[in-house]
Amino acid sequence: MTFSELSVSPALIAALARQDIQEPTPIQIAAVPALAAGQNLYLQAETGTGKTLAYLLPLFMRIDPSRAETQVVIVAPTHELALQIHRQACELALNVACPIRSVLLIGGTATDRQIDKLKSKPHVVVGTPGRLVELIERGKLKIAHLRAVVLDEADRLLSDECLHWVQKIFGAAPPGRQLIFASATIEPQTSQVLETLAPSTELVRAGVAAINQNITHLFLVCEARDKPEILRKLLHAFDVPRSIVFVHRNDMAEQVASKLSHHKLAAADLNSELSKMDRKRAMDGIRNGSIRVMISSDLAARGLNLPGVTHVFNLDVPTMSKAYLHRVGRTGRAGAKGTAVSIVTDTEARLIRRYEQELGISLQCVRLANGEIRPTNFD
Repeated sequence: MTFSELSVSPALIAALARQDIQEPTPIQIAAVPALAAGQNLYLQAETGTGKTLAYLLPLFMRIDPSRAETQVVIVAPTHELALQIHRQACELALNVACPIRSVLLIGGTATDRQIDKLKSKPHVVVGTPGRLVELIERGKLKIAHLRAVVLDEADRLLSDECLHWVQKIFGAAPPGRQLIFASATIEPQTSQVLETLAPSTELVRAGVAAINQNITHLFLVCEARDKPEILRKLLHAFDVPRSIVFVHRNDMAEQVASKLSHHKLAAADLNSELSKMDRKRAMDGIRNGSIRVMISSDLAARGLNLPGVTHVFNLDVPTMSKAYLHRVGRTGRAGAKGTAVSIVTDTEARLIRRYEQELGISLQCVRLANGEIRPTNFD
């Protein structure tokens, strides 16, 4: 299947070629024609499978650049994800040489400056739910002519934490607007909310829970108190250029980052309590290579796209196999090789067997010996 066969416009196909994107992914093949026809869809596919382009391409084909009005609103639960989507929309518009304007509206930044940007009558608005609702209620973001609303990381946006904002955005949009939802998962609560909020929505799955064969899965057993030191040694042994370390709690992320930095390993923690500037500094550091190790919780890392991640470390292992799969999917992208290492206690080792049974994968037990990683047996 080609983009041409999906009826993507020649100008957009040329723009994709400039980004070295030649062939559509499975989720794009499944979603683009239906979205171009105006259907309400829930796109479910693993992280890194091209969901953003799966909705941006048909939306760009439906936007009328000659109309100076907001036609698309894209909602994201975090500043980082909103920024990534905005950048992708801007890059697409630039490469297609199309006067489609996108504006970013997120909390933690000056509202007056964002109001000034809205005076340019952007065709696309990307933002976090709280700030979007604030500007809609103040009459600064006008969406009377909206053609589509997109919820990216929809399962999180439809949770109790964000649902009231989403309902306000939907309520302010005109009745005929298209609704698009995108996420790596669809929780039971999400399905229940959709039945009331958007009953005509169709679910489109592609590559869900697919096992990436380019990822090598390892685990190492140690005492709980030794985990940070084992992590440090593993980072040296692997000579890791860019990695993500997953933990459960914000305070653990801070402690591990501090310990690694003390040992001259360029590390930063990304936790939900950081200021916008500190989070941006951490993200910029991992992208430009000045930071080699990002320590994060699942919540803080939700929706992040960090290219070139070679290793994922589970310092705190997830109890659910689906969560393990979501974490390790941060590496081994775009045909590259990746390595996932779980550092577990004897008690936690039972989770390894769960991953193997439920995901159909094999995790090799390893140990550290004289600074080298060697295979071993675990009974």
